[in-house]
Amino acid sequence: MTDPKDRPVTPEAKPDDRVDHALRPQKLTDLIGQDQVKENLAILIAAARQRGEALDHVLFYGPPGLGKTTLANVLANEMGVNIKTTSGPAIERAGDLAAILTNLRAGDILFIDEIHRLGRAVEEVLYPAMEDFALDIIIGKGPSARSIRLKLPRFSVVGATTRLALVTAPLRARFGAVYRLDYYDEAAMRKIVSRAAGMLKVPADEDGINEVARRARGTPRIALRLLRRVRDFAQVRGTGQVTREMASAALDLLQVDPLGLDDVDRRVLRAIIEKFSGGPVGLNTIAAAISEEADTIMDVVEPYLLQLGFLDRTPQGRVATRTAYAHLGFAYPENGEQPRLL
Repeated sequence: MTDPKDRPVTPEAKPDDRVDHALRPQKLTDLIGQDQVKENLAILIAAARQRGEALDHVLFYGPPGLGKTTLANVLANEMGVNIKTTSGPAIERAGDLAAILTNLRAGDILFIDEIHRLGRAVEEVLYPAMEDFALDIIIGKGPSARSIRLKLPRFSVVGATTRLALVTAPLRARFGAVYRLDYYDEAAMRKIVSRAAGMLKVPADEDGINEVARRARGTPRIALRLLRRVRDFAQVRGTGQVTREMASAALDLLQVDPLGLDDVDRRVLRAIIEKFSGGPVGLNTIAAAISEEADTIMDVVEPYLLQLGFLDRTPQGRVATRTAYAHLGFAYPENGEQPRLL
């Protein structure tokens, strides 16, 4: 296994890319939150290193922005191996996957983002590669066609998906470790924002950091994006110091409310309440009503609204809850009356 410091670094990386990479934790001890996942990964890594083996295949699932890609890179750093990153939609043909697999070395990690979007033909090549570390290649066509099995070095597949239900059962069964990433609590978010502010050299007081963390909907990716925008606002309209007042003004301008709901979240809830009398209403109907993709609503919007208790999923469709009405300033309809603003 190679030393992480010996890995090649792309010489043409942009400054923003280098900053983003620097903000990502590099070691398991640097990670904030996800304590149960961290503990399980620490045991997995320690056991593999003691035996001198490659990591078992790992699958991470959960809403976007919670650190699935970061964890894949942390695993590579902890094991001292190279990581090859790709995504399900990028591997269009079985030959594309074969080319990637034959370039892996012993212990290397192949990280496949959006693994639920792999094609069926590509999956069929991946099965023996994951299970037997072998690559089956068909040479020729028709009666003269023959199969050749190439041995592969023992490597690890790390998959990431926001839609576990769309990962086929045979593929899911080949992962030795499956972990769900949950939204971060507010204490963890404060630490993440504070760490990022220090690394970005953003002058911020505790109240300013707390305000950004509170509105980041438990998602580190969103927290870092909001911190950058608050930094810009403070620089242009203030002294550069991120205070609670400055953070509140900046986030209000971005239409991010105190619970972290943005314009799309509110449009989804308003559509259900105002256009469909609170529901139940189907996902595709909501998407058409607000001109958004149904997948965006399902993957990005719904998980947080469900966590807040603003939305219910029923067999008939989505229903806005009483707390959603209150948050948006609507009176909860009684006896079949129409929703109205308070």
